[in-house]
Amino acid sequence: MTQRYAIILAAGQGSRMKSKLYKVLHPVAGKPMVEHVVGQVEEAGSDRIVTIVGFGAEKVKEHLGTRSEYALQEEQLGTGHAVLQAEALLKDKEGITLVICGDTPLLTSETLNDLFDYHQEKGAKATILTAVAEDPTGYGRVLRDDLGIVTRIVEQKDATSEEARVQEINTGTYCFDNKMLFDALTKVGTANAQGEYYLPDVIEILKSEGQIVAAYRMKNLDEALGVNDRIALAEAGRTMRKRINRKHMQNGVTLIDPSNTYIDVDVQIGSDTVIEAGVLIKGQTIIGEDCFIGANSEISDSKLGDRIRVTSSNVEQSVMANDSNIGPYSHLRPNSEIGERVHIGNFVEVKNATLAEDTKVGHLTYVGDADLGKNINVGCGTIFVNYDGKNKHRATVGDNVFVGCNANLIAPVTIESNSYIAAGSTITDDVPTGNLAIARARQENKADYYDRLPH
Repeated sequence: MTQRYAIILAAGQGSRMKSKLYKVLHPVAGKPMVEHVVGQVEEAGSDRIVTIVGFGAEKVKEHLGTRSEYALQEEQLGTGHAVLQAEALLKDKEGITLVICGDTPLLTSETLNDLFDYHQEKGAKATILTAVAEDPTGYGRVLRDDLGIVTRIVEQKDATSEEARVQEINTGTYCFDNKMLFDALTKVGTANAQGEYYLPDVIEILKSEGQIVAAYRMKNLDEALGVNDRIALAEAGRTMRKRINRKHMQNGVTLIDPSNTYIDVDVQIGSDTVIEAGVLIKGQTIIGEDCFIGANSEISDSKLGDRIRVTSSNVEQSVMANDSNIGPYSHLRPNSEIGERVHIGNFVEVKNATLAEDTKVGHLTYVGDADLGKNINVGCGTIFVNYDGKNKHRATVGDNVFVGCNANLIAPVTIESNSYIAAGSTITDDVPTGNLAIARARQENKADYYDRLPH
């Protein structure tokens, strides 16, 4: 089988983004653009990937790790010069090399596979991935002769008025015979408006040598989008979200208003789950079957079981077991584990805590750095006081405990099973099994107090 290689161009600074963040690391649907590209290249069966890095090289390497090899383009002298930086790694290899930009997050592995296959079918030494655009402004134009054979590619800045009217565009993605690619690159010059080494000049060089140059016209223009500014970034996000939402709906998820539902690319959702408008689901979140995610909820990097109900609440880096619920207007902060059939009501915050099955925290409560057992009732306004100004401490509450309203549990403290905490108590000492703890001043009524006041 013919070896497949890929060179990803990711060395440009992206000045039009006007950002401190390296361009290809700007996220689309929760993942940096260059990671989208690498993922699709991997799915297309590339045997070896080389990423050309420049500005922000270390940050790109942090994200991609060992999924790619790297070559450094120290000076930004054009796309041809960028590809040439992979020469030491690939020059003498037999096979087909895909060249793709790191700012094209919408390209799919299906399109890349079609490009590889077309290149081989035509026996070409170079194949350009093209598209037809109503407004081709900013793109290089693909020029053909009277027989429809590709003659060359002309960049926007170098195009004549007649050439600029051509609507077939160069997407910036190519397949090349690997050895011929690097041989032709040594012949590329800088006689152009930018004074740079253009990769498309390789097409003209191969044509002049009598080699077959082909062009594969992609089916979906949306995939061709290259992100060079924030406007294109937003457009890529809209297109990616539409693609993601369509996949989930095809898999049995109900989205009440898909155009106002924001789901990251790696999220998994079970069938018969219903998601209302304004919901954000981020990161590596997994949601089970038959769940309800209410309007304006946000869930990130969390795992939700089956039959979960989230009503206008935030869940981050936490776990909710089957049949549990939260909200409205509550917040699971990181490292919270909610057991089966647990009820988290309105205006409750849970952080770095575990709540075992059938426990209820109804409303207006803070549970931080605590381990709660089964079948506990936590009354309204209860505070797990976990911070002494320097260190965090944990509280432990056993099974079948009743915590009255407006209690303060001062950690470190243990409330053993089958115990009761009287409403309004501030608990500083451990409570043994089966005890009732009362920690408040005894009520005293002052007679005739009103009559003593000036009126």
